[in-house]
Amino acid sequence: MSWTSQTLDQLGYLSRGRSRHRPRDAVHLYGGPYPFIQTGDVKHAGLYVRDYQQTYSEAGLQQSRLWPAGTLCITIAANIADTAILGIDACFPDSVIGFIPDEKKADARFVKYLFDATIQQRVKQFTQGAAQDNLSQEKLLSIDFSVPNVDEQKRIASILSAYDDLIENNRRRIQLLEQAARLLYKEWFVHLRFPGHEHVKIKDGVPEGWEKKSFSDIATFLNGFAFKPSHLGELGLPIVKIPELRDGPTAKTPRNTGDRVPEKYLLESGDILFSWSGTLLVNTWNHGKALLNQHLFKVTPGVPNLRSLVYLSLNSALAEFQSQTVGSTMKHIRKDALEKVLVFVPSKVLLDEFESVAAPVLEQVSILQKQNSGLAKVRDLLLQRLMNGNLVI
Repeated sequence: MSWTSQTLDQLGYLSRGRSRHRPRDAVHLYGGPYPFIQTGDVKHAGLYVRDYQQTYSEAGLQQSRLWPAGTLCITIAANIADTAILGIDACFPDSVIGFIPDEKKADARFVKYLFDATIQQRVKQFTQGAAQDNLSQEKLLSIDFSVPNVDEQKRIASILSAYDDLIENNRRRIQLLEQAARLLYKEWFVHLRFPGHEHVKIKDGVPEGWEKKSFSDIATFLNGFAFKPSHLGELGLPIVKIPELRDGPTAKTPRNTGDRVPEKYLLESGDILFSWSGTLLVNTWNHGKALLNQHLFKVTPGVPNLRSLVYLSLNSALAEFQSQTVGSTMKHIRKDALEKVLVFVPSKVLLDEFESVAAPVLEQVSILQKQNSGLAKVRDLLLQRLMNGNLVI
């Protein structure tokens, strides 16, 4: 079946989002019922974007626009040509272009996958070398690309979206499991409603038989390797930075063979990582062998039965660590913050009991994350073959 050369405006309607009020951060624009999708929300979304950090008020809506669910969001600033389809009616700023397909000519899912496979890389030529990456609507419209008829688009999109649907279902399960683990931690170690708490005396806020220890006392924190540009390539093990810590490795992730990197910086699935610079984040690495970049700690609990406590208490303490950040350009914590922030450590009996309850929940999270990593690899392999016509369906 033949594919024809098209531009986006030949396949549907597109326009930049609106954020006309200045200053953009005026307080009265925010806090209302209207979801406000920003470039970071699009970047970290899967096929559909439903999660957001901000909302618009009535005043915010008046200076913006409410786009319907099904609109393809295309970022043109900060994160160039990232895409996701609105899963909800929402507003977005002028750093995002909205594309509404003509249903007789295009499928939004197919266009999103086309960006992932080819268009995003082509867009880079418009922005490389600029002081600040940005992409105009006019430049985006200057790009033509080959597409089949809409029925063929839907067949291709259905194959690929089946993987994304499975990934999204797993993400929702992961969120529920992580929430359950956090609530368990909070119940035991914040509200101190642990098993048998009714019969335990509390002195100066510390239950009898418990201790308050610093994070440095219960785990070791290894800072990553200082990779230089000459170390980076397309072959070898993925180098884990903050984006990989959050989303896993992608085609954009730099790699290194690891030949000249000390073995202590080698990561395995199951390692706990803590980014201490820029965005403070704690996660478990579940994507196989990799290499640890600087600005991230590899966290090793002192003893095995401390693993769940270390992971959950680090997540719980992120706000406290944030209050201790320093630096004017990029906020970071000093290593002595690991000695200042304290965590409850219960008796061995209770610690073992907590581990026996929390560990299976966190292990299920790891299993689902590994499944998603595998699903994404298969989807990406199919994506390239379907989009260049090498695979006939």
